[in-house]
Amino acid sequence: MKLNLLEKFRQSHMNLFFKNNVFSISFGTSLSKVVGCIRQIFIAAAFGVGLTYDAFNYAYIIPGFLLIIIGGINGPLHNAVVAVLTPLNKKNGGIVLTKVSIRLTILLIFLAILIYLNSSLLINILAPNLSYEAKSIATYQLRILTPCIPLSGFIGLSFGALNSRGKFFLSSISPAITSVITIFFILINWIFIQENTSSNFLIYTGLLAYATLTGTFIQFILQIWEINKIGLLKLDSTFQVFQNEERRIFKLIIPASISSGLSQINVFIDMFFASSFQGAASGLAYGNFLIQAPLGILSNSLILPLLPEFSKLRNYKDNRGLQKKLISGIEYCFLTTILLTGFFIIFNNQIVQLFFQRGAFDYAATLKVKNILIAYAVGIPFYLFKDLLVRTYYSIEKTKFPFQLSFAGIVLNIFFDWFFIGAPIKNVGNFSPYNFGVVGIILSSVMVNIIVCILLSLNLRNENIHLPNLDLMRKIILMSLAVLIDSILCLNILQNTKSLNSNSGNILILTFGSLIFFIVYFLLTKCFRVNKFKIYLKI
Repeated sequence: MKLNLLEKFRQSHMNLFFKNNVFSISFGTSLSKVVGCIRQIFIAAAFGVGLTYDAFNYAYIIPGFLLIIIGGINGPLHNAVVAVLTPLNKKNGGIVLTKVSIRLTILLIFLAILIYLNSSLLINILAPNLSYEAKSIATYQLRILTPCIPLSGFIGLSFGALNSRGKFFLSSISPAITSVITIFFILINWIFIQENTSSNFLIYTGLLAYATLTGTFIQFILQIWEINKIGLLKLDSTFQVFQNEERRIFKLIIPASISSGLSQINVFIDMFFASSFQGAASGLAYGNFLIQAPLGILSNSLILPLLPEFSKLRNYKDNRGLQKKLISGIEYCFLTTILLTGFFIIFNNQIVQLFFQRGAFDYAATLKVKNILIAYAVGIPFYLFKDLLVRTYYSIEKTKFPFQLSFAGIVLNIFFDWFFIGAPIKNVGNFSPYNFGVVGIILSSVMVNIIVCILLSLNLRNENIHLPNLDLMRKIILMSLAVLIDSILCLNILQNTKSLNSNSGNILILTFGSLIFFIVYFLLTKCFRVNKFKIYLKI
């Protein structure tokens, strides 16, 4: 009896602990997303798709890559530290954390010095076709950003250390710090600097870089304070112990960093080709920002709950059950993403105007970002489908094929990037008649994702998972037909709302237009019998 009561108490305590953590993570992440959205609106108003923001996107490639891979939540460093520190007590965990922090920081300081001294060369490699002025600004910004590199190491380590001790809120809210600092810097610039004269030119061009560095440094200080507060900072400890734990962390970091870095290589490739087009880097950043928020929500709500189920079914050798779950996941994936594609294509003008068109972000910038947004929207279904398939392979512990496809995807991306911008050959001209400009770079990613999705789907047969490809294709065609009919209907309605061209008008159109769009799509897919969503009404 006592044992049962004790077990119930432990269970209720664990449930409360889990609920509190989920709440703090969800609240912190949501707050970070909202603040990030506001930051992007301020950046658009201050810089538009001009030279400074274009240059910043190139300057941030290397520091941003390291901040994501090394300093990011759920990055290789974070996951390795969580795995190693969780079973250790506070004192031992503190010794291991301090040892790894010192070694990694020294290594990253040398890397930062190397990048600082070669910043001009690196910008030339990353963006060979940028104008001389843009390259100069990007080089200046990269030099400002280099201290972020050693700071990112400790930030990533401390994220893992805090999470290993059940401290999640600071980790989830940390990205908001840099966003708040960026907003603050832009406001100060607007208030105290009325004219962009030569005396403040360096301040203006370096503003985003200084804001990012300041935000990263504040994160670093807060992490040190929090780590010290929970007793994980052990500077006075002997460093001749726990060498195995230290080796484990570095052993886990290296292969995971290579794997995570492969997806970032495609970003480098896209930016390399985008340097041929003025304002392309800025436009890609704005368009990608609008797409990633709903994609992230869909990924977390549709894919993450499936992965533990896949692992369990694989352990039970229930391939039929796994196959059924995967087919259901694929159907929901396309049902939601095809809707999202149609929504962004139909309401692209209202979305871009509402979020960005103010200040330095003029009508010409809106036209550029609208086209980019449409191109991104076309690729949404294949982006999420690929994500689902890759995570399926990882959940059943079959990682070799997706890893090989990552390398093939890089080669394909280089070819399609080059081909869709006209296949330029130096001193010869364009080899291909198809030059889609910056939109071609996005279409290249879409083509690569389609090819990768096809290969991943077909290869599932080798894992004894058989997908009904013809039936799935039929359902996808019917979903596409539903969104086409829905789009035509909404376009006719939009023709009568041209007079509503203000922010309040755009809010009105998006509110009622999206409601009509979603309802019509839901009803049409129900009629076509490709929609398994059910709505329960309680009376």
